[in-house]
Amino acid sequence: MNRLAVFLLTVALAGGATAQGAHPTEIAKIASQRLKEAATHLQSAESGRDRVAALTNAIRAYEDGLSALRDGIRRAAIRQSTLETDLAAREADVTRLLGVLQTLSRTPPSALLLHPDGPAGTARSGLLLAEVTPALQQEARELAALLDELEILQSLQENAETTLNEGLTGAQQARAELSDALGDRRELPKRFIDDPIGTALLIASTETLDAFASGLGGTIAETLDTDAPDATQLKGTLPLPVNGTILRRAGDMDAGGNVRPGIVIATRPEALVTAPATATVRFHGPLLDYGNVVILEPAPDVLLVLAGLDALYAEVGTILPAGAPIGLMGDDRATSDGKLSENPNIAPVPATQTLYLEVREGQGPVDPALWFAFE
Repeated sequence: MNRLAVFLLTVALAGGATAQGAHPTEIAKIASQRLKEAATHLQSAESGRDRVAALTNAIRAYEDGLSALRDGIRRAAIRQSTLETDLAAREADVTRLLGVLQTLSRTPPSALLLHPDGPAGTARSGLLLAEVTPALQQEARELAALLDELEILQSLQENAETTLNEGLTGAQQARAELSDALGDRRELPKRFIDDPIGTALLIASTETLDAFASGLGGTIAETLDTDAPDATQLKGTLPLPVNGTILRRAGDMDAGGNVRPGIVIATRPEALVTAPATATVRFHGPLLDYGNVVILEPAPDVLLVLAGLDALYAEVGTILPAGAPIGLMGDDRATSDGKLSENPNIAPVPATQTLYLEVREGQGPVDPALWFAFE
């Protein structure tokens, strides 16, 4: 097998291993389908009885679809660059192959079999030709397949910008409609009436999250006759409250040398944060150096601390159902969310926002991995 055949085989094998067998075009198709589903959720929210749930599903679908689309386009750019570089490096082999194939196609078979050494030479020539021709044809088919793939990858990237912009527009519309729907939402069940003065005094008098969490009991003005949520049976299976990637796990040291008992999740701008389980809202608002914080109680003596949000939707004392929206991450306009990176080695739209998640049982923190199912 000559160098071109080896090259073609190597590229084919490398392409099959990319993204655990998922080709960029397949990823893009799945993403486009997810974005269509998101648009359907958004349309159904107009007439749906539970607009909040429908809009929440739409936003999550948009986030999933946009993330997958960006990943597919990035992989397509990398794949295209690799193919173009390798084909350029093998230009001489490709030219030689095409020349041989053109010669074979234009020369009558009888002339190809004639040999100046007579019948014996002609017989040998025929045997060699019979052995070489299938290999040349196979190489030609593989080369044609690679060229077709290049054309598909180029077309995919040309159409991606339109699809991306449509998805971003839909996501923004869904977020805006969600804010309106939450304002019009019927009353959620309440477990207690909060004491704003007691909460303010607690914030002013505490310097640590431990102290604040321990004093939350003193911020209740009146306890109502409502059953408390109990997600104990879901321990170890809760989904993360936001789409993102875990940057640091419990006990990991950050760049400043600080070690915290929670995890840090990197998210994209304006990512939707939802309740991992049915839970009571114990607190929401700015707290210490954590930024905007939401504290949920999914089970007796268990607190989920979510810090680093921008917009907050939760109301203290209410019981949120699992999957209910509790806020949005910040919006960093400098990331140019609608742009695709021209450098395939740089991931487009970096996850510039971070959500801190801490789980507390009793009076102390525990590893969130005990409650959440990390992928």
